Amino acid sequence: MSATTDTTTTAKGGAPRLSDRARAEQRLGWKLAMPAFVVMLLVTAYPILQAIWNSFFAYRLTDPDNREFVGLNNYVVSFSDSVFWSAMLATVIITVITVVVELVLGFVIALVMHRIVLPRRTLRTVVLIPYSIITVVSGFTWLFMYQTDTGFVNRWTSWVPGVSDNYDWFGSFWPSIFVICLSEIWKTTPFMSLLLLAGLAQVDTSMEEAAKVDGASWMQVLTKVILPNMKPAIMVAVLFRTLDAFRIFDNIFIMTGGANGTNSLSGLIYRQTIDRTEIGLGSALSVILFICVLIIAALFVIAGICLFYADWVARIG
Repeated sequence: MSATTDTTTTAKGGAPRLSDRARAEQRLGWKLAMPAFVVMLLVTAYPILQAIWNSFFAYRLTDPDNREFVGLNNYVVSFSDSVFWSAMLATVIITVITVVVELVLGFVIALVMHRIVLPRRTLRTVVLIPYSIITVVSGFTWLFMYQTDTGFVNRWTSWVPGVSDNYDWFGSFWPSIFVICLSEIWKTTPFMSLLLLAGLAQVDTSMEEAAKVDGASWMQVLTKVILPNMKPAIMVAVLFRTLDAFRIFDNIFIMTGGANGTNSLSGLIYRQTIDRTEIGLGSALSVILFICVLIIAALFVIAGICLFYADWVARIG
């Protein structure tokens, strides 16, 4: 068969080289995908660039003609304001608590869904019900559950020390954070379990059986076989959920409105841009949030590379 019809040919030195047909197919693929890439670039890049541009101006939506260039002053104001750091602290606390708890619960649920045989489809459907509910609806549900006038949680937990029929869960910082985190965990744990279930499906069952034959306990099989082979899935699940949790807005806006120091970075951006119509300052906060998301993603990528390198060294060693 000639070189023009082969998928690849071998160049001097043994390096693979694409044939003319393969290169033509590759060019066709790029031409077909290019419109989608251009649209995605415009949809994502334009708002980011516009926010960066607006962040250099003192600009109110109610007074569009009075637009003044202030350079980095909006960033200086943001970083020097205690409200910003309070929102950052609340965001980090909610992110850490929800991601850690969801990782543990999600793994347990994924393990059950992976091991169970008979009602597997029914179980997966039931598990996905919370995730299919709109966040606003679930937020109002949890709000009504914990309110003193419409809720039933106080009556059911009145035996707990410090909880009474009139206990205000949204009257201080930590009780509010508890309810917000609980609603987030209930809503998004199914998402985490689905990602971990995909990782469990990639674990070779023969390796588990071999470990059991060698006398390994269930915990040893979990820590020595299952979890090491699930590292990529765990990294992806934690990354996606961390980025999602760091941008939390809906539940906080519905339950507390940012009161008692529970406002998040997204809520602070909403307050500046919508309530106060401070487009310049709100854009600066948006850029800061975007940079934080990029830093988180970069840290996960670096951690993934380090884990891959460590596994590679262990295998060749």
